[in-house]
Amino acid sequence: MKALIIGCGIGGPATAMALQRAGIEAEVFEVYPASAEGVGAFLNVASNGLDALRVLGAHRKVMAAGIPTPHMVMWSGTGKRLGEVANGLALEDGTVSHTILRSDLYRVVRDEAVSRGVPITYGKRLVDFEDTGDKVVARFEDGGEAVGDILIAADGVRSRIRHLLDPQAPEPRYSGLYSLGGIVHDAGFAGEPGVYNMIFGKRAFFGYTVTRTGDAWWFANLPRALGDVPADWKPVLLEAFADDAGSAAELIERGRADGGLPVHDLPPVPTWHRGRVVLTGDAAHATSPSAGQGASLAIEDGIVLARCLRDSAGHREAFERFEAERRGRVERVVAYSRTISNGKAAGPVARVFRDLALPFFLKKTASQESLAWMYRHHVAL
Repeated sequence: MKALIIGCGIGGPATAMALQRAGIEAEVFEVYPASAEGVGAFLNVASNGLDALRVLGAHRKVMAAGIPTPHMVMWSGTGKRLGEVANGLALEDGTVSHTILRSDLYRVVRDEAVSRGVPITYGKRLVDFEDTGDKVVARFEDGGEAVGDILIAADGVRSRIRHLLDPQAPEPRYSGLYSLGGIVHDAGFAGEPGVYNMIFGKRAFFGYTVTRTGDAWWFANLPRALGDVPADWKPVLLEAFADDAGSAAELIERGRADGGLPVHDLPPVPTWHRGRVVLTGDAAHATSPSAGQGASLAIEDGIVLARCLRDSAGHREAFERFEAERRGRVERVVAYSRTISNGKAAGPVARVFRDLALPFFLKKTASQESLAWMYRHHVAL
C-alpha cells in the first residue's frame, strides 16, 4: 500500500512515520515552495502528545528543543490569584508538557521523517483528486499528478480535501479572538521557570512563562471583530492591558508582537472519509489553541490511522475503525477548548461571574483524575 499525504505541517510527517512503522509506504506533498523554518509562534505539546511521539521514537528531540511547562496559575485582571491547574499530567517517567516554537517542532518532526526515508515534495498545491476504485489520483496546480492507494488529508483547518470530499462540510468558525505572541530575551522576570501565568484581563487574555535563562515567552488573545486588523498591533495590545495588574503591558512594550491571526476551530465534521480518502488532524477536527492539544491530536491521529490500516482487511474497514476510535475524543477536546476560549472573550457582566466562579471550577479540575481523559490518553501502534 502507498499513501499520499497532503500537508507537511506537524501531522503529515508524523503520520508518514507511523505508516512507515506499520509497513506502509508514504509520500508527503506540501503546498508551500519551501520548508517552514521560522514560521509561527510557539505552542504546547501536552504530555499525551509527547507520549504519542514516544511511540514514534521522536519525543526526545522535541523535548530538547522545548521548555518544560507543567503548571498553570490563573490570575484576574485585578491581580487576584484564582487558582492553579496542571498543564498536562506527567507521564510515568516524569515527562511533562513542553512549550516549543512551532518552527522547531516542525523542523524536528520533518527532519526525523526525512532521516527515515520519507519523501517530501514542496510547491504542490492540490486542486482535485480522483478515486478510480482501485487507486486514488492527486492532481496539483502545476499540472502534476501522484497515484496512490489512499489519500490522507493533513492540510489543516482550511482543508481543500475536506471541501472536495463533502462540499457541504462546515466552514471553520471564528472564536471571537485574535492571537498574538512574542519572546522577550533577558526579561529578568522572577518566578518559577516553566509555570504559565494566565491573566484574565479586563479586555483581553494574556499568558506568559519564564525560561531558566530568564527569557519570557508570552501570548495574548484579544476579542475583536473578524477582519478588524490594525496596521500595528502593539498600541492595540497596550491599550487592552493598560488597566490590568501583572506584567502584560511591560512584556508587550519590550518586544515585538507576532501573529495577529484569528482563532478558528471546526464544528463536528459529518464526513471524515469516503472511498480511498480520509481526513486527519485539523482537516477533520481543528481545535482552538486554548487547550494546547492541536499538535498532539494530529500526532495521535497518525498513529491510530496507521494501526487501523495495518490491522484491517482493507482501507474502508480501516477508515471506519479510525473514525470510531477518534471522533468522540477529538470532539470532546474541541468542545472543551471552545469553552475556554469563550471565557477569554467574556464581556463585562460575564467577566464578573467568570472571576467569581473560576476558583471553584479550578479546584474541581485541579485533581489529576479530572483531566486524565485528555492527558493520560495513550495510543499504540
